[in-house]
Amino acid sequence: MPDDRDNQTAPLRVLAVGLGHMGIPHAEAITRIDGFELVGICSRSVLTMELPAALSSVDRFNDFDEALKGLKPDAVIISTYPDTHADFAIKAMRAGAHVFVEKPMARSVEEAERMVAVAKVTQRTLYIGYILRVHPSWRELIRRGKQLGKPLVMRMNINQQSIGDSWTWHKNLMKSLPPVVDCGVHYIDVMCELTGAKPVHVHGIGARLSNEIAEDQYNYGQLQVTFDDGSIGWYEVGWGPMMSEVAYFVKDVVGPKGAVSITMSEQGGAANEGASTTTSSDILNHVKTSALRIHHSALNPDNSLKHADEIIKMADEPDHDALCELEQRAFLDAIRTGAIDTPDLSAAVDSLRVVLAADESIRARRHIDL
Repeated sequence: MPDDRDNQTAPLRVLAVGLGHMGIPHAEAITRIDGFELVGICSRSVLTMELPAALSSVDRFNDFDEALKGLKPDAVIISTYPDTHADFAIKAMRAGAHVFVEKPMARSVEEAERMVAVAKVTQRTLYIGYILRVHPSWRELIRRGKQLGKPLVMRMNINQQSIGDSWTWHKNLMKSLPPVVDCGVHYIDVMCELTGAKPVHVHGIGARLSNEIAEDQYNYGQLQVTFDDGSIGWYEVGWGPMMSEVAYFVKDVVGPKGAVSITMSEQGGAANEGASTTTSSDILNHVKTSALRIHHSALNPDNSLKHADEIIKMADEPDHDALCELEQRAFLDAIRTGAIDTPDLSAAVDSLRVVLAADESIRARRHIDL
């Protein structure tokens, strides 16, 4: 098949599929990047949607196969629900397109491995949307965390008191995967990068706190993972109107030499009657860090702290839309440099393996060896 890498100046023609919370920012980002040209958008409801100005004149499709066949794009951005990720990605790569797909990359390890295999056979770039991998503040947290010694203790959560449109979105997401899988891949990926170690055991607990979701689904979950270097981590996530906004955003890394933490200025306030949004369910708040707090464990002879904590302000960090653009620029760079089976792609499969094992642990009520 022709390889667009041979022409480094012509913009790559892009089809964006899925126009929800992540899909629209990704599609808009494509319109701001010189190396891309957005030639089509696809969603089941696209024909009746009110779209941002940047997308209003782009060709619309409500059927993926039709869009793929009609446009023959060079690249496809997939921001649909997880149950279509593998099918759409494989079809796109076999049609000659490079693929960016939102996390989690698939519903099973088998699907994910099939996607990687097709990328290798077709020589197409497959890029997974792990937004924290391009986030400057998270890159700094990881850099600092690696300086704390071993073992590490990693504490992370992202609870969301979702109401209004956010609760509708979460209920739809849970038709594909539980929260511990959907969001957990981000934080397991971070833990693996922090430790450079192999996860060996995982244990999960979960609870169904709403009658509005399937009887075999749960909207609160927690996993605990052990690494082969002695490091441990936990991740907690809950979705729904019943969730507390107290300590909903915890991001801590602790080691023998101290700790590094993300501190948030926006903590959930008391909900008002008739409210349809909350601080914790606002997707724009999920990537804010406000500041990093660096704590040193060194003591003076009298056991008082030898060093004051450091506060690193992150006032100039990119917002959610700018981070989506950074992801798309990284995707373009991967295409241009011929990246196929990258370390990041292998890590995406590995993090999916861990959170799916946690889901198995929750459902089987037993510890899982990885």
